[in-house]
Amino acid sequence: MAGIRNGRPYRRLCKWQRALGLPCWWCGAAIDYTLTGRDGQRHPWAFTLDHLIPLSRGGSLLDPANARSAHRRCNSARGNRVSPRPRQRASRRW
Repeated sequence: MAGIRNGRPYRRLCKWQRALGLPCWWCGAAIDYTLTGRDGQRHPWAFTLDHLIPLSRGGSLLDPANARSAHRRCNSARGNRVSPRPRQRASRRW
């Protein structure tokens, strides 16, 4: 499966998702789509293609309905979780 990520259909899906200019679906913040090239690919706030249903849980690599825009940092922090991380509750200590 690793080879298909370098293939034309995957690159086309990334280009299509990038062109939408959407915010990160995980944290909701804007993505800096100008971060490209060698340094931009590794930048934590750069665009990366994420999948609603992780590939390790049977999600489709090339299905546009499964594609989401995300920061590289958010995508990595999410791991293969399907549901959002629990929100921190405020302390009841006053």
